[in-house]
Amino acid sequence: MAAFGFCTFLATALFLLATSSAFVEDLDETFKDTRQEDVWLVDFYAPWCGHCKKLEPVWNEVGTEMRTSGSPVRVGKMDATVHSSIASEFGVRGFPTIKLLKGEMAYNYRGPRTKEDIIEFANRVAGPLIRQLPSEQMFEHVQKRHRVLFVYVGVESTLKEKFIEVASELIVYTYFFSASEDVLPKYVTLNEVPAVLVFKDSTYFVYDEYEDGDLSSWVNKERFEGYLHVDGFTLYELGDTGKLVAVAVIDDKNSSVEHARLKSIVQEVARDYRDQFHRDFQFGHMDGSDYMNSLLMDEVQVPTIVVLNTSNQQYFIPNKNIENTEDLIQFINSILDGTAEAQGGDGILQRIKRIAYDAKSTVVSVFKSSPLLGCFLFGLPLGVISIMCYGICTADSDDGSEEMTRKDVIDPNASDEGSDEEQDEDKTRENSSEVTDEDQEEKDIIEKKKD
Repeated sequence: MAAFGFCTFLATALFLLATSSAFVEDLDETFKDTRQEDVWLVDFYAPWCGHCKKLEPVWNEVGTEMRTSGSPVRVGKMDATVHSSIASEFGVRGFPTIKLLKGEMAYNYRGPRTKEDIIEFANRVAGPLIRQLPSEQMFEHVQKRHRVLFVYVGVESTLKEKFIEVASELIVYTYFFSASEDVLPKYVTLNEVPAVLVFKDSTYFVYDEYEDGDLSSWVNKERFEGYLHVDGFTLYELGDTGKLVAVAVIDDKNSSVEHARLKSIVQEVARDYRDQFHRDFQFGHMDGSDYMNSLLMDEVQVPTIVVLNTSNQQYFIPNKNIENTEDLIQFINSILDGTAEAQGGDGILQRIKRIAYDAKSTVVSVFKSSPLLGCFLFGLPLGVISIMCYGICTADSDDGSEEMTRKDVIDPNASDEGSDEEQDEDKTRENSSEVTDEDQEEKDIIEKKKD
């Protein structure tokens, strides 16, 4: 009975696996000619890529979810090592690469590789660039679903043309909507229409061309909430904003007062001093110091405040403990006026330090995870190099001895160097040898006569 139950479970699991993978289509060379007939979400992968193998079960779940939900987006995958010409045409340079193909447009996905995030990206990009909000109820519904949304208010105008252009560029990151003024919440007041607003952090902000500059740049900066849980991926995304990133490095599992206090100080400054700092700073906290240590190539004391300049790899650390909001504001102002000392950077010395640090980190991680593998990977090459060096040194010594020997055999009298005593000894030996030869001749003559 138990065996029957196990076989049933195994058969069900295999069926579900086969069914989920069936919703992901394997693409070949013909895809180039037929892709514009539909909207496609494609995973360009390489069979040897570890990240691609890790993504595969998630990708099968994405395919199943998109098909069962009735989405018009078709999900596929392509071996970029086999169909390299098509991969190159779409600008694939790493693996895995996820793209949504819609008509002539190809949108890159650069978010977390989770089923929910990938599906949300596909549905957002596959839909219209500008979504209409026809009623207050719809507006409230959208606000509850999205933490950040951009809304154009007004009729046709030059500003709307710019808004559409920006949406076509940044739809991969956030949502864009259009609404009439009477649909907006009652707390919203506009000095003029048309206008572009961003709703986030339980409030709204209006785009001002004179203060905020280019609309695309403003949207790119405002697409994040005022306070974030920062990780490596978020820092990479924040690099496009040009803002400094003020991070409270804490341990979320640590319930001590210091960790909670520092986090609340950063949250308070982000909320209450937004008008003063939001154009230059992004605020947040990071759980743990491992990523920050690797970024700064140094050990960071936890909890602490670190301000990162992602554009040039510089960073700032306060020279005293941050006890309250006034201390943090003073530290931020010292960065803005240039009195705070900047560390790090992207100079040649820092690049050399980075190479050495990465090499050291790699060696240490290998030996920690698998000491035997580390000994094999690093011990074997060192042993081979040692043997080669020994062989080279030994070969040089032997060649020198052979050259001396050949020289002595070919021309024993080639050297004129030597002392007078050595020359006299040579002459004495020659004379003695001559005398010995004469004596031998006389003896031979005497013997003949006797015979």
